[in-house]
Amino acid sequence: MTKARNHVLDSIIQATEPLSARQLCDKYKSEHDPATIYRALHFLEEKGRIDSFILYCNAHGTERYYVLHRSEHRHWFHCERCHRFTDLGQCQFDEIVAQMSAEKGLSITSHSFYAIGICGECRKHE
Repeated sequence: MTKARNHVLDSIIQATEPLSARQLCDKYKSEHDPATIYRALHFLEEKGRIDSFILYCNAHGTERYYVLHRSEHRHWFHCERCHRFTDLGQCQFDEIVAQMSAEKGLSITSHSFYAIGICGECRKHE
């Protein structure tokens, strides 16, 4: 793997929350140009090493966030004040998706879910 791909993958492995391409570009701006970071992200996602989701945030606009691919599908909470993410854990929607698929005659192959609000830490300071 290229140096850029290794850097991006290592950052995502070590991250405790999803990372945006912008964050990765800022982190490696002295070593890699943004196009190289985006190509690395695309490659890693294509190879199944990372997953991504799109989130709209008042402070940052619409961005794609990247997380390490895990065997179990996961969902996230995003605080609209401090902009931290909280891992909501393993997906609880598989049964609902399967039921909707059967009822509507669909073949749903994936889904995404994230929650937005105020985290407990920010609520303490209200």
